[in-house]
Amino acid sequence: MLELVCPAGTPAALRTAVDAGAHAIYCGFADETNARNFPGLNFSRDELKSGIAHAQARGARVLVAINTFPRAGEPGLWHRAIDDAARLGAHAVILADIGLLAYAAEKHPALRRHLSVQAAASNADAINFYVHEFGVKRVVLPRVLSVEEIATINRDISCETEVFVFGGLCVMAEGRCSLSSYATGKSPNMNGACSPASHVVYKQEGDGLAARLGDFTIQRVGKGEAAPYPTLCKGCFSAGDYEGHVFEDPVSLDAAQLIPRLAEAGVTALKIEGRQRSRAYTEAVVRAFRAAVDAHARGLPIPAGVLQNLTEGQRSTAGAYKKSWR
Repeated sequence: MLELVCPAGTPAALRTAVDAGAHAIYCGFADETNARNFPGLNFSRDELKSGIAHAQARGARVLVAINTFPRAGEPGLWHRAIDDAARLGAHAVILADIGLLAYAAEKHPALRRHLSVQAAASNADAINFYVHEFGVKRVVLPRVLSVEEIATINRDISCETEVFVFGGLCVMAEGRCSLSSYATGKSPNMNGACSPASHVVYKQEGDGLAARLGDFTIQRVGKGEAAPYPTLCKGCFSAGDYEGHVFEDPVSLDAAQLIPRLAEAGVTALKIEGRQRSRAYTEAVVRAFRAAVDAHARGLPIPAGVLQNLTEGQRSTAGAYKKSWR
């Protein structure tokens, strides 16, 4: 059976995901070592210990994302995160930085090492390098590959592959965001914060509301309309005669109908995005995808369209899996 890997931004979300049927949970410490470093999210050491115990008692595994890149000369915070994940009994650590992979392989050889999507390893040669040099057991593939390309990669590598099947998309190369860094000085892969809340301002302007990020107005909405969270990539802008979503439309990935093809392509695990989402979101998405995974295992059709209300803008896409723009 395909493994369902689900997000948890809080201890409550971890328990919710496990109880909803997740095979594995991924989460991070409450600091800059993980790429979802937002106020109110993530785990203390004691919380992770309790979360791992809860998951293991119910047959689930916990993967700890330590997937940002250390600042030059200051790897201590990241080394301690790896040490603590091993000490607390995590099933695996999800790493992107070569130095951290080397550290984990040397200091904790028994701890499984998964290659984060932040490493952007999108071909067999790159993946095999990480497998041979650092003993990586699984790679999380970037969201730029078609199903056919994934199948080709799987034929030429000796580790497991994990792919995203639901949640937000990113116009940038898996967290290497120049837009967020330009506007706020903080980027996802160095500070773990895309469009950090400390730089977000909502301001009443006439009869409407402006959503701002730093010095930039990202969106204006009318009275009574829902104001989106201001991220540059999904803002509305004017470009020549065009006004609208210049970089990226508000739309979510939903690859549930592709589960049979992904399984045939040799994928081991299906990943849901959304550590910053609510428990209600987590429960609904995990239950729906567990039902889909179970249906596939029994040879039954995959239920269609059950999560439309949880997608951005009530719209979904298969993204690069189909590469319909070619």
